[in-house]
Amino acid sequence: MELHYQVPPEAEGQRLGLFLRTQGVTAGLIKSVKHQGEGFFADGAPLHTDQPVHTGQCISFALPPERDTSVIPQPIPLTIVYEDEFAAVLDKPAGLAVHPTLNYPDHTLANGWIHYLQSRGRTGVFRPVNRIDKNTSGLVLCAQNAFAAPLLAVSAQKCYLAIVQGSLPLGPGRVEAPIGRRGDSIIGRCVMPTGKYSLTEYTVLAAGSRHSLLACTPRTGRTHQIRVHMAYIGHPLAGDTLYGGTTEDLSRHALHCGVVRFVHPVTHHPLRVSCPLPADMLALAQSEHLLEGWQYDRL
Repeated sequence: MELHYQVPPEAEGQRLGLFLRTQGVTAGLIKSVKHQGEGFFADGAPLHTDQPVHTGQCISFALPPERDTSVIPQPIPLTIVYEDEFAAVLDKPAGLAVHPTLNYPDHTLANGWIHYLQSRGRTGVFRPVNRIDKNTSGLVLCAQNAFAAPLLAVSAQKCYLAIVQGSLPLGPGRVEAPIGRRGDSIIGRCVMPTGKYSLTEYTVLAAGSRHSLLACTPRTGRTHQIRVHMAYIGHPLAGDTLYGGTTEDLSRHALHCGVVRFVHPVTHHPLRVSCPLPADMLALAQSEHLLEGWQYDRL
């Protein structure tokens, strides 16, 4: 893949390296193109990164070859909600890990993605911009190449739908409480004075007699952040036994990444991708009439 940039008047005389950085090209990618790729060109002529660019020139370079991946391709069904040359958004079901770990060495979303690429004669690696827990469902934004990855990571915003136990007043709220590792658990987290700063903003969309439906936006990226913060205010997620919820109505924690927003790394257009509630959360929400009075497309 080749990228092209037109030099504007305000960049006249800038060194190529600086010009590329102002266009969002990372220092790491510049180094890779220099040493592992074909180099940089101005109107088709080679140009070094310490040389100046001039108004109207077309700066171009090809992305260097992808590194080899250790992820084994496996034919795992994928739901691809959005895809272009730079970004892809996958709808992950609950129960599927995002990438291989010690406990889940294969049959993950990553294995399915590599199989998908190879089945279409493409090469690449799995670059999830956001990771969600194995039992969390919903959208995973992935970068298709090294150029797009840091730009998507900077612009990505996620909105989760959560069903919590208990009835909350309708409207906005926020939980601003530090999160750290819980001493009695390898994976557990809790609110603690010595934890890292954590902020979750939420809106209660609907409330029933036993559960409430929330749209949650984590403003920081701590492990289990929404789950920990909801438990901290006395409303653990339905099905979340790790943080005080019960499996009476749901067999896994009721959390779904329903909306992802990001700025396209090339066109710079804002994009919004969404996916509906999965069957298990949908059934629970319908049983308490939690889907009335709000619109999904406004999240």
